Amino acid sequence: MPDASAVVLVVLLSLLDRSRTRTGFDDASALRHTVERAVHAEQIGLHRFWVAEHHGVPGIASGAPAVLAAAVAARTSHIRVGSGGVMLPNHQPLIVAEQFLMLESLFPGRIDLGVGRSLGFTEPVRAALRSKHTDSDAFEAEIAELRSYLDGSAPVTARPAAGSPPVFVLATGAGLEVAARAGLPVVVGGPVLQLGDPLALYRKHFRPSSANPEPYVIVSLDVTIAADTADARRLAVPEAWAMARSRREGEFPPLEPPSHIETAQWTPQTRNRIEVSLESTILGTAEQVRPRLEELIERTGADEIMASTSTYDRAELFDADAAFAQLAGVAG
Repeated sequence: MPDASAVVLVVLLSLLDRSRTRTGFDDASALRHTVERAVHAEQIGLHRFWVAEHHGVPGIASGAPAVLAAAVAARTSHIRVGSGGVMLPNHQPLIVAEQFLMLESLFPGRIDLGVGRSLGFTEPVRAALRSKHTDSDAFEAEIAELRSYLDGSAPVTARPAAGSPPVFVLATGAGLEVAARAGLPVVVGGPVLQLGDPLALYRKHFRPSSANPEPYVIVSLDVTIAADTADARRLAVPEAWAMARSRREGEFPPLEPPSHIETAQWTPQTRNRIEVSLESTILGTAEQVRPRLEELIERTGADEIMASTSTYDRAELFDADAAFAQLAGVAG
């Protein structure tokens, strides 16, 4: 009988890093940590490394994904680098096209452009961004405009002239419909993972193109792997604690060491929120995580898994990334 631990996943594995800040470190350290994690991700053989866009959030240092993607691509040589994602309500499509055409010119064949439509977390942030409160129709129009600049079909020619990087849609229900009509790959997470019909409808209504002849689904979620279940849970607690605090205090905070969290006062409501957050994380040993990911892949038809894992201790985070990469048999 084959060794179950030797079975590998048959999908691509990637990382989304949100440049999480940590207590005891400044914001600049979070950005350096992201670049260092990308170098490690390439060394262990992961497929993509994406960075995020958040504004005015104490727990996240990345507000300019195109700039951070340039720093990541400059320090790596072959891993795909992209945005998870650029929020179109905050930007003019021409500017986004120019930024990513520049990245594609500097790092040809390695750049991905993930786009979404989330607004700023708070009203002051949305006001500062001059965010366009976009509905799905406006989002669809903005994607079409963006693609026209990328492929050179717009009345205005975006520079530098370069091959268009692939576009991905960070999607919920309505975003899946937009992506299907546009014939674009999607990135899904959260509540969408509990539903089968939206992804089935995405595939049913997908309009093939030369760039994307088939539907493509990336599933993004937290995946935390450690030597045992207790260790994996300990690594996942700082992110769950931050989420619980954000619900209570209205502000998403930096990551804290598990030792600090263990000695903090947990209200019953906080404990419940942490448990709910941990339930949405796939955590445990590699032997425990693998079948859960296999079930997720089978249920969603995912072509790729993108782990959005974060924890306070960076050495342990790198170990968790390496264990994740080994699920596909790509790490040496």
